[in-house]
Amino acid sequence: MKITSIKAYPVSIQVNPELAIVSSLGEHRLSQYVIVTIEADSGARGLGEANVAPRWSGESQASALAAIQDILAPELIGQNPLHISELRGKMDRALVGNPFTKAALEMALLDLAGKTLGVPIQILLGGPRRSFEIPLRFSIGAFSPSHAAQVAAKAVSLGLKAVKVKVGLEVSEDIQRVEAVRHALGDGFPIGIDANAGWSESEAVEAIPHLERLGVNVIEEPLRRGDFRGCARLRQRTRIPIMLDESVFTPYDALNAIRRDACDIISIYPGKNGGIGRSFEISQMAATAGLECTIGSNLEWEIGSAAMLHLAAAIPNLSQRVCHDIIGPLYHTRHVGTEITYRNGCASVPPGAGLGIELDPSLLRSES
Repeated sequence: MKITSIKAYPVSIQVNPELAIVSSLGEHRLSQYVIVTIEADSGARGLGEANVAPRWSGESQASALAAIQDILAPELIGQNPLHISELRGKMDRALVGNPFTKAALEMALLDLAGKTLGVPIQILLGGPRRSFEIPLRFSIGAFSPSHAAQVAAKAVSLGLKAVKVKVGLEVSEDIQRVEAVRHALGDGFPIGIDANAGWSESEAVEAIPHLERLGVNVIEEPLRRGDFRGCARLRQRTRIPIMLDESVFTPYDALNAIRRDACDIISIYPGKNGGIGRSFEISQMAATAGLECTIGSNLEWEIGSAAMLHLAAAIPNLSQRVCHDIIGPLYHTRHVGTEITYRNGCASVPPGAGLGIELDPSLLRSES
């Protein structure tokens, strides 16, 4: 079997303006995707998705399209699509970085492999370790306290049973926002915070007593990316678990976080880590160190969300005390084709071979 065709298509979708994410990284009001298709001479086709954001990974639609067309596709065409580890290595040797772009291609390879073999992707990862219903939390932007409380109520109306609140701007305003959400949701409702690397260490130290008072269940990425020593010091100041997200893109990042005792939880997901395989590798490293993993998000669409769900079903150490961010489709009114099923505060792993997602052909009218 050989790869005969790789195509990439840009698609942009507005986020529901009532739910658009505002954080220390800026505003996420428009989701920009690159949809990838890989076809083999057998007739099988795999789907992949890159959710690109220059302020997050340095990638854009234009850069992803150029990387695929000019650099990565020539490395893959003519190769056996089932030799995924080999092809992952080819991509890494041909192009430094660009994790979301590479993840889209690896996602399509795994989807094609699953369809060829007649099995879902989580079987290719060793099979499920838990229920196919993955518990979720809703992300509340860095809005005014009153608006944040309204979005919290929206999360409850959607059936979600946990939230995280964006902070990392000005500490007193951040705490007011968390207080408003706590008041709206009541005691005992799981609330985490995500600073998106926006606080200094002194600001985080100032915030911690208030976060403890408000019953926050996780502090995500409190300090600048890669400040493992600072996060290790914060861990000594609080009983609240510290989660790292932006600081852990690669297995090497995960190794450094583990060596420095910088966190209790690592956030993983295919786009950020450069593919499902790399996310799985990081989860195994974390499990060996006694750490949990959550599934993070860059507001993926259905293809990327399906990949995240298969990953969540298969990793050894999915967190049970902190819920997961497989929520992108809830922020958009347009769907890729097959919709992710949400019920009772959970997202369901799609049934069927590969990712379990079928594409609406009308999305592919603007081929790059």
